[in-house]
Amino acid sequence: MNRFTSLAITIYFLFFALQSFSCTNILVSRGASADSSTFLVYTNDGEWLYHLNQTPAADHDISDSLIYKSMSGKSYKIHQVKHTYAIIGFQMNEHQLAIGETTFLGREELWDKDQPLKYWELMRLALLRAKTAREAIKVMTSLAETYGYGSEGESFSIADPKEAWLLEMIGTGGKGGAVWVARRVPDGYITAHANHARIGNFPLDDPENCLYSENIIELAKEKGIYNPALDGEFRFNDVYDPPSTAHLKYTETRVWSIFNRAAPSAEFSTDYNRNRENAKPYPLFIKPDKKLSLQDVFSLVRDHYEGTEFDMRKDLAAGPSGNPNRPRPLEWEVDGQKYSWERPISTYNTAFSFVGQMRDYLPNEIGGICWFGVDDTYTNCYFPIYCNNTEIPSAFAKGDINHYSPESAWWAFNFVANFAIIRYNLMVNDIKTVQSELEDEFVKVQKGVETAALNMDKKQRIDYLNNYTVFCGNKVHKSWVNMGKQLISKYNDGYVKDTNYRINSKPYDENYLKKIIKIEGSRYSID
Repeated sequence: MNRFTSLAITIYFLFFALQSFSCTNILVSRGASADSSTFLVYTNDGEWLYHLNQTPAADHDISDSLIYKSMSGKSYKIHQVKHTYAIIGFQMNEHQLAIGETTFLGREELWDKDQPLKYWELMRLALLRAKTAREAIKVMTSLAETYGYGSEGESFSIADPKEAWLLEMIGTGGKGGAVWVARRVPDGYITAHANHARIGNFPLDDPENCLYSENIIELAKEKGIYNPALDGEFRFNDVYDPPSTAHLKYTETRVWSIFNRAAPSAEFSTDYNRNRENAKPYPLFIKPDKKLSLQDVFSLVRDHYEGTEFDMRKDLAAGPSGNPNRPRPLEWEVDGQKYSWERPISTYNTAFSFVGQMRDYLPNEIGGICWFGVDDTYTNCYFPIYCNNTEIPSAFAKGDINHYSPESAWWAFNFVANFAIIRYNLMVNDIKTVQSELEDEFVKVQKGVETAALNMDKKQRIDYLNNYTVFCGNKVHKSWVNMGKQLISKYNDGYVKDTNYRINSKPYDENYLKKIIKIEGSRYSID
């Protein structure tokens, strides 16, 4: 029997697994979007440099096997299928199926590192083998149940042009298989997750909208983590990912921010994310105050809690330039007391993010777009990659995290974001201006580009959209290389040059000066 090792088992995916307990996802049903798109947002937050790639469709001999290794080093054979679909990275396939994830860890005693299939491998296998979200859930859960799930607790976002689903999965602690539950996002609603299991109670008799493993309650009883007589109604997240004050602050504050901005009329309380007594968890699904456009979705994933009590530009740690970034670790201790910084959606150590846009009223090669960006979501720029494309802009497929090179898009964006920390409140406006100009341009011409593509045959469409994607990606990369050069020359030695290259002084903000005076004003007084 011929055997080959899955492409998913690579050094960079293993590194990704170690870094990814810090992602954020948003799911928008088509009834909640302004143009009847389904949207899926995935930020992959970790200190690594991802090379975006394209995997072509392929036919296979089903007598061949895939070989997967568990985290403990054991090798397992996984059955092959006759045909696999083309995919962009591990984000979207040729049928407009998109997948994202956030790790919730959960009960570590249930993490069986002897089992073969890790969550990123299930994501890739689902994209290779499924056309719809429901099919993807079946692929992922059946593989995990047949061969064994070898990762920690995981929340998966899975969406196609018609449906959006949230699937949550955890191991069984040595019993093989997996424990899992999946909920369909009701049409007209959205959901979000950020490293904490979100599914609480769920219907046991509604297979159209809820699916789950047979062992989901019995395993919890067997492991002694759920007692119906004492604990009442079974809630998946409370049982398999029990909350703590630090955990809720780190995770649910991001969910609160997304919900708070999508539906401000609901006036969601901060009580739950601060773990206050008798606080109610946020609902799994909410209806936004208005239907969300593509750019609304971009905006939801760009956030440091601006304008709220947690605004990271306003506290003392932000310094004189309102820098919302905080050094790791986010938890720290002084004189025996534990503290933690806020964890925002936008973070400097995002490797990449994407906004999947799926539309059932267009052919797949036009309807599915992976709006892709690298580095911090607040200062990145999304450009379109159509799901049947066969080419990736070269700058997004290269780079070494240990060696700076402006030829790598990740380095171009990372340099700009890091340099901006010097005078964040000033430079971020320059960055956001270019970001808006480019994204507005891409959105503005999208209809024209797609109308032109509709008048072509499939091969012509793919070639045309390949060229368009490469053009957009190259434009974004070039713009950020140039921006880096411009920021260096404009913001130099503490001065700021105007459009005529005249040097101007820009003092600290008056509010920050008042903080200095309050703490150590006598030191600087000259009266």
